[in-house]
Amino acid sequence: MSYIKNFKVDNLEVFISENRDEMGKLAARDVHDRILELLEEKDAINMVFAAAPSQNEFLASLVSYDDVDWGRINAFHLDEYIGLSIEAPQRFANFLKDRIFGKVGFKSVNYIDGNAQDIEAECRRYSELLKEHPIDIGCIGIGENGHIAFNDPWVADFNDKKLVKVVELDERCRMQQVHDGCFSSLDEVPRYAITLTIPTIMSSQFIYCIVPAKTKAEAVYNTLKGDIVEDCPASILRTHPRAYLYLDMDSAEKII
Repeated sequence: MSYIKNFKVDNLEVFISENRDEMGKLAARDVHDRILELLEEKDAINMVFAAAPSQNEFLASLVSYDDVDWGRINAFHLDEYIGLSIEAPQRFANFLKDRIFGKVGFKSVNYIDGNAQDIEAECRRYSELLKEHPIDIGCIGIGENGHIAFNDPWVADFNDKKLVKVVELDERCRMQQVHDGCFSSLDEVPRYAITLTIPTIMSSQFIYCIVPAKTKAEAVYNTLKGDIVEDCPASILRTHPRAYLYLDMDSAEKII
């Protein structure tokens, strides 16, 4: 669990590892250490997780720790498709259940229901849960178009008044799901999703952002080298006082 380069861009601390396995282990170690630190201070903490293949190594390493009192942690997730069948492996609830939510004994697991009869009511319900459980640790990724959660550039709002909202996904975001092997064609990818907004993500006390692969190199470059603008939603991470970005050599190829 090593890194070959470490630096800061504005407030955002960046770690570059040799490969995605080392990246995942390093991020997991740091999140593990933060969990133990926060559980020394609080009876319970709240964590939110991204669901994407980019998180596989991180999640596998995190659940391997046997000294975490998961029973004092409330779990949430960042986003969910609208309208996928309950059994669909592409549902983010199922992805996270398979990799972490179903592997350790959380105090609570709070799923976004993308099949709710009233989607706006579901957004309100999840918003209330997040108000009751302010996020201590956010574990997120960055999309090929620079999105965080499903806040694509054209719907991203650094000053969003909502905590959770419905968004229409742009084509590049939907194509990423094909590139990731989650769907076989663009037509299969849902057009709408429920997402935590950018202010909600940024309200996390600590943010750990895990971003491997060459397909993310452009987004990483824009995040770190461009202006802090909604055209690259992830650029806002540079303003967070306790945010950490984990890269492998592939995702970092345009900045080293």
